[in-house]
Amino acid sequence: MDTLVGPVISSIQRDRIESYIKAGADEGAEIVVDGRRPSHMERGYYVAPTLIASCRADMTPVQQEIFGPVVVVVPFDDEDEGIAIANGTEFGLYDYVFSQDSDRAYRIARQLRSGNVGINTAQRNHEAPFGGFKMSGVGRDGGDFGLHCYTEMQSIVWPG
Repeated sequence: MDTLVGPVISSIQRDRIESYIKAGADEGAEIVVDGRRPSHMERGYYVAPTLIASCRADMTPVQQEIFGPVVVVVPFDDEDEGIAIANGTEFGLYDYVFSQDSDRAYRIARQLRSGNVGINTAQRNHEAPFGGFKMSGVGRDGGDFGLHCYTEMQSIVWPG
């Protein structure tokens, strides 16, 4: 089965994603998998999957929420440095931890300033509330908990 990557929402978003890819290259990152616009797609706002490696924590594509098919790789030497890099942005929507050591992965996940953390998965639980920390939004959406945002609670006391 082939992997299908659909279009992004608009030409504005496609241009934004491409500007982050270009910024990474301009700032010294290595574009390992080039996400140029697919030439065979006549309609739609496509950006092919992109892998940007050899990044530093201060680079533009590392510091921004790209919302496109882009993976940014930042090398680090130890657990504390990796956590500091992950927490060192203005955003905290979703983080991922991959490890064969479940206790270690959970310990790291608890230190991440992110609304959601996936351990050994890029999937999310659609029954759980979804939202971020810091500049990644306010509130939670999804799951039963998300319905509270759209309700007005009322308490009626009837002594009887």
